[in-house]
Amino acid sequence: MRIELLGQPKLLQEPESPTILVVDDESVIRDLCARALNDYRILQAENGQVAQDLLYREPIDLVLVDVMMPVMNGLDLLKQIKERNPDQLVIVMTGYADKEIILRALKAHADDFIQKPLNLLQLKSAVNKALEKRLLRQELQQLKRLDRLKSEFLGLISHKLRTPTTVLSLFFQNLASGAVTTDAPDFPDAVKALREEANYLANLIQDLLTYSDVILQEQQPNLEPADLREIALTVLAEKRLAASEMGISLISSLQENWPRLALDRRRIAFAISALLDNAIKFTPRHGQVVLAGESRDNQLQLVIRDTGIGIPADELTRVFDKFYQIDPTNTGQIRGFGLGLFYARQFVQDHGGSLTLDASPRLGGLRATLMVPR
Repeated sequence: MRIELLGQPKLLQEPESPTILVVDDESVIRDLCARALNDYRILQAENGQVAQDLLYREPIDLVLVDVMMPVMNGLDLLKQIKERNPDQLVIVMTGYADKEIILRALKAHADDFIQKPLNLLQLKSAVNKALEKRLLRQELQQLKRLDRLKSEFLGLISHKLRTPTTVLSLFFQNLASGAVTTDAPDFPDAVKALREEANYLANLIQDLLTYSDVILQEQQPNLEPADLREIALTVLAEKRLAASEMGISLISSLQENWPRLALDRRRIAFAISALLDNAIKFTPRHGQVVLAGESRDNQLQLVIRDTGIGIPADELTRVFDKFYQIDPTNTGQIRGFGLGLFYARQFVQDHGGSLTLDASPRLGGLRATLMVPR
């Protein structure tokens, strides 16, 4: 498995003012709107064709469009905008009270109307109201998405906890009833199996705490100066005992003297931990997991390579899907929640980096590459 972290992570910045595109063939109207809406970033277009070009090139929050224009009229532009992006805000400006025009605009899902000649207070009010409605709609969608994620997650938790708790419960029931005795020949093996189940249960609980704190609450990254090499070595040290118990060697080969970058330490540690867990899980006894990396002129790169079974080509594109787990033995008992690689990639991307996997046969295992730009 190989991880590359490319480039310098961007520090969080103050949110920019919304961008409004004013589309009108009269420059006087465009300038009037620009002056009235001087709290926003304003772009201007003299017709629908120019507006379309800008919409493809620029992130635009709201479009103010006149109805009667050459080249492409406002209603045709409205229709094309909504076909391409139904969530794009569009306010129609018209000097016509024709019911047919208003009906066509409504059918094309215009978000509001402003009558010409323009009332500047009405204009500002309509724009503010439309942007506030969009923000509320986005928050509602986010709440629904989080609610759905929590429901899915709770169902997954109950399924994953059932096996270890059942094993532990049955053992203690048998011990209490005398069906299992401490002097039985297979008692040490049973205790070893129980220990494995208890460790697995503890790891699940730790994962739950991480997901609840960092993921389900969807906090913003907490960027602070940090040493990526030091984070990686700390995570590697935490994995040594589990790897040793499975007969797997963990090897470090990291270049010295890495620059400090603005990182969310917990999220980057989570990403590295998820990748190491994945490498250890699918590496057979007496195998190796190697953590390598270097600081280049314009990037930091971490590479995790293992001598495990790799990933079939038809599954490689799905390993970053939420809740997806590879089940090479088709037992349906793969441990974990299937969220590690999904959030590992997301957390790396939050830092302006990239995470890729390579499982070509020549590698004899899996390689994860994590890159961050400097």
